[in-house]
Amino acid sequence: MYTINLNGKVYTTQEDINLLEYLREELHVTSLKNGCSEGVCGACMILVDGRAMRSCRLTTARVSGKQLLTVEGLSDFEKEVYARAFADAGAVQCGFCTPGMVISARALLDKNPNPSKREIKEAIRGNICRCTGYVKIERAIEMAAQMLREKTIPAAPAGSGVGASLNRVDAREKVLGTGRYVDDMYLPGMLYGAVLRTKYPRALIKNIDVSAARALPGVEAVLTAKDVPGVRYWGFIFKDWPALVDVGEETRYIGDALALVAATSKKTAREALDLIKVEYEELPPVTTTAEALAADAPKIHPQGNLLSTTRVRRGNPEEALARSAHVVTSRYYTPPTEHAYMEPESALAVPGENGEITVYSSSQSIYEDQHGIAAILGLPLEKVRVIAGLVGGAFGGKEDLSVQHHAALLAMKTGRPVKLTLSRQESILVHPKRHAMEIELTTGCDAGGKITAIVARVVADTGAYASLGPPVLERCCTHIGGPYHVPNADITGLCVYTNNPPAGAFRGFGVPQAAFACETNLDLLARKAGISPWEIRYRNALEPGLTNATGQIADAGTAIKETLLAVKEVYESHRYAGIACALKNTGIGVGLPDISRVKIRVEDGRVRVLTSAACLGQGLATAMSQIVVETTGLPLELIEVATPDTSLTPDAGTTTASRQTLFTGEATRQAALKLKQALQQSTLSQLHGSEFYGEYAGVTDPLNSDKENPVNHVAYGYATHVVILDEQGRVKKVVAAHDVGRAINPKAVEGQIEGGIAMGLGYALREDFPLQNGVPRVKFGTLGLFRATDMPEIEIMLIEKNPSPLAYGAKGVGEIAGIPVAPAVAAAYYRYDGKVRYRLPLADTAYRKKKTASEQD
Repeated sequence: MYTINLNGKVYTTQEDINLLEYLREELHVTSLKNGCSEGVCGACMILVDGRAMRSCRLTTARVSGKQLLTVEGLSDFEKEVYARAFADAGAVQCGFCTPGMVISARALLDKNPNPSKREIKEAIRGNICRCTGYVKIERAIEMAAQMLREKTIPAAPAGSGVGASLNRVDAREKVLGTGRYVDDMYLPGMLYGAVLRTKYPRALIKNIDVSAARALPGVEAVLTAKDVPGVRYWGFIFKDWPALVDVGEETRYIGDALALVAATSKKTAREALDLIKVEYEELPPVTTTAEALAADAPKIHPQGNLLSTTRVRRGNPEEALARSAHVVTSRYYTPPTEHAYMEPESALAVPGENGEITVYSSSQSIYEDQHGIAAILGLPLEKVRVIAGLVGGAFGGKEDLSVQHHAALLAMKTGRPVKLTLSRQESILVHPKRHAMEIELTTGCDAGGKITAIVARVVADTGAYASLGPPVLERCCTHIGGPYHVPNADITGLCVYTNNPPAGAFRGFGVPQAAFACETNLDLLARKAGISPWEIRYRNALEPGLTNATGQIADAGTAIKETLLAVKEVYESHRYAGIACALKNTGIGVGLPDISRVKIRVEDGRVRVLTSAACLGQGLATAMSQIVVETTGLPLELIEVATPDTSLTPDAGTTTASRQTLFTGEATRQAALKLKQALQQSTLSQLHGSEFYGEYAGVTDPLNSDKENPVNHVAYGYATHVVILDEQGRVKKVVAAHDVGRAINPKAVEGQIEGGIAMGLGYALREDFPLQNGVPRVKFGTLGLFRATDMPEIEIMLIEKNPSPLAYGAKGVGEIAGIPVAPAVAAAYYRYDGKVRYRLPLADTAYRKKKTASEQD
């Protein structure tokens, strides 16, 4: 028997099992998160006799008789301190890592009540955060230390309307672990789902024998492709992704699902998978785009391996290049990369009594989930209800169905609730990645450094399934001219199927790849033209009235030149400084329907904002609350934002394309204006039961429309970053100037930018996703993610220059924050050692000295 002394209460267990699993599954201590099960991420951090340790690496026997503490066991005063410190500092985004951060902070502050910045960094080195960039977490720990020393909690920051650095409305529940992510949910009689994946990226499935698995005690259902009652193939753009691969079909990547199991325990479900016998005929996988485009390549899909082609042509680039004083042609390679959001995918499906089903989902769009699940189950939409749990990060990686449809299939079959949560390694295998791209870019300029033309060819490896590959490629192509006036352009993009893991949406959506090529080429041109990298950017930067590479005219809110001026001095005053600029669209654009909808309902003297827009950590509920306050003048304490729910909240579109603050913000403003008008005649109490509807539709032109100057996107954000290296070749500081239009919540905007910079530094310097014959050769701990001790100083400058009334002038900032980082780092290294680097992650740096075999080719 083992004695577990947890938060002052004593429990006993007969089994020597994994401590994290025991505490979560048996005691339901859900502040401990299972982020990796490798002892790497720190989301499951627990105090063991005052020492911060990872509970996923411990067993009940190892901690028997020891004093264990989680955030649930903190004193009431400590809870207030950490909740306020993390909220005041803006240290909470998706929140999945936050309780673990608090435990590491508590271990430090118990021993050292007044730690230095370096000591704080070291204390949280074992905790990975993918959202914040650590800057505000470190500040929160400093603030908590001061509160604990002084035994006082200061007043909350003032202000609540647009422009106020308001604390996030969900900060407290995330800091203290009371907020529920889907894997934190438990229901009576709940079953556990598991998925059998293929052994080979490409193989013919000759037979699947599930008889032994079905006979295992505790197994309630085993499903194969023939058990899918509706449409088996799904996908955003092309219905090419099977929910389950059937006998007689080929698998297309290592994450393909062959069978589903529902059992009374996770252990039994895993054992059942091992009993399923699959007869394979292994086939050679197609793992490069060159192989896939060869005339004799096996067809991965019936229509062939070329998924889509993007063309953009303006003017006469051939003639312009022939007349150019300087021309640069370079080839660039960017690798696939893993989103590494802290929360692995999870869904809980609950069948109803009349053939309906409710699915709790961790995704970027409950309505996209609803449509996909309904089609696969063969149900009408009204029979499928999807409710969002808290989302522990996404960055584009939670747009596609991953577990939602599988949990729903199992729940409908068994008639019982089924929860299906991916392990971290399974998540790495399954969900779409950032596209690997090969880019050949030619850029010309005149003798004064003004861009004359660009010619680009982009080949994107979209992997086994389409996902959002075509629009990712399209966005790469439309942004490869950068935030500059480009009078002539010829751009071709190919999106190619392979047997690699699928590639889809990832923060930046094809633009980080484009910016790396565009900005590096610009530096090469600057040297030929004999002007500085800053000067060539300023001479070519868009200003109101000029056109970008697709012909769209820059509007009055364009402030790329202002961002360049903001960083000029810091760039020119440092020896090893690199500079890069970026633009990023807000909204889906290119002529596609793009609508957000909001209802405001008055209930019992309070205002509820109803929207399905998913908050992935960006603080959307807080921003919407601020917009209602700004519009109506009502106090913040009377406003709440409802949980996204297809039965309650209107469709606001997917949280993607940096669109929600502008689109749902404007829809909220429109609804709030109607409420304001009603309040001129009635009190809030008198309006009980009233609803006010708001909608915003972004009307745009398709790519290559007949218009000379199409409006492809409703808005663009702009940025200039400067990266400074120290004498040892490590990143010392990043200065980021961003044209954000209007900062609804400056503290939240800063947090988004800091997080984007951390991700961008990883992309530039360490992150990779090595594949061997289509199989990932990586674990969470070897992805190269930046930790607190890796992060440099960050200085942020917010440029607000946007007369648009839409959402009070706000533009999206979530994606652009990471886009200029890699080219700015590459430029800094050129000034450091004189080497031009054409591949990511950058070779021969203080972060990654050894070249891979592919880099040496």
